[in-house]
Amino acid sequence: MLDVRCFEVPRRVQPLLEEFKDVTPDELPSGLPPLRDIQHYIDLIPGSNLLNKAHYRMSPKEHEELNKQVMKLLEKDYVRESMSPCAVPALLTPKKDGSWRMCVDSCAINRITIKYRFPIPRIDDMFDTLAGAKIFSKIDLRSGYHQIRIRPGDEWKTAFKTREGLYEWVVMPFGLSNAPSTFMRVMNQVLCSFIGKFVVVYFDDILIYSLDESKHLEHLRVVLLALRGEKLYVNLKKCAFMTSSLSFLGFVLTSTGLKVDDEKIQVVQDWPTPKNLHEVRSFHGLASFYRRFIKSFSTISAPLTDCIKKGEFKWTAQAEKSFQLVKEKLSSAPVLALPDFEKMFELDCDASHVGVGGVLS
Repeated sequence: MLDVRCFEVPRRVQPLLEEFKDVTPDELPSGLPPLRDIQHYIDLIPGSNLLNKAHYRMSPKEHEELNKQVMKLLEKDYVRESMSPCAVPALLTPKKDGSWRMCVDSCAINRITIKYRFPIPRIDDMFDTLAGAKIFSKIDLRSGYHQIRIRPGDEWKTAFKTREGLYEWVVMPFGLSNAPSTFMRVMNQVLCSFIGKFVVVYFDDILIYSLDESKHLEHLRVVLLALRGEKLYVNLKKCAFMTSSLSFLGFVLTSTGLKVDDEKIQVVQDWPTPKNLHEVRSFHGLASFYRRFIKSFSTISAPLTDCIKKGEFKWTAQAEKSFQLVKEKLSSAPVLALPDFEKMFELDCDASHVGVGGVLS
């Protein structure tokens, strides 16, 4: 039977997950994913010089961990030994749980790669489709990038080196230019029949929304069938099923509307007074992400915006007042109702010497 001790699964969903347990393995199966209609293309700018970067120096412990992760990728056939004329270095970055993630410094190859123009979804556009939804589920793919193949013949362009040798990817790695576009193309193709009806997709996060529980079970089934048909695998521990309140992309979705994530509010409240331009930009960027929850945000944050524009850090009394007011406003942010496009909208405009804004309500 399905082991559900590590995460909470409603009883009505458990038989469905048992039926689709082949879609929710503990880890990705060994061997390559299928060669689908969409692979990751790497088209280099004609006439570009191929780059060959030296591998990074590491401590013995870091090097041992990197070599262990490369060996695991070799066992799964995700990478293979390479004779590529170009290569970039591999490195390790720490995860939140204290473990290490292997990354490849692909900046050099990205600079000579032709960029795609496939659109990435706008978060506000996705939320516009959720009006009236009462029940939510979130499905998270397991190592989603590694479930997509590199176009045959392009593997040598992904080559990376360690102290032991040269390797190239056969599946799509993190950090490559155009990888997000490729991933969204795949997800849009797999779930195109459901997107905008009862599904929204943002990279490896799949949100399923419904008006009632019985309909929601049907929606879950067809999505899992689509994933099974494409041999895409789910990380069950990061999923949530049949709930009236769900954290998604930094917001909390509820049956009554949209809220700011409590964890993000705490981050804002604990934010120390900025001491340089980088810290001002970081705070302003986070606050701007939630600007829809703050009335007259552009006016309130104008001193912070001015501080960034001047290019030289100067923390004024007005900037400090703005900083504290933004923190206060976010800590008491309202629940925003999701828009109902069957109703009439009102447009309120506000203009001043420091900002111009408009609000649809």
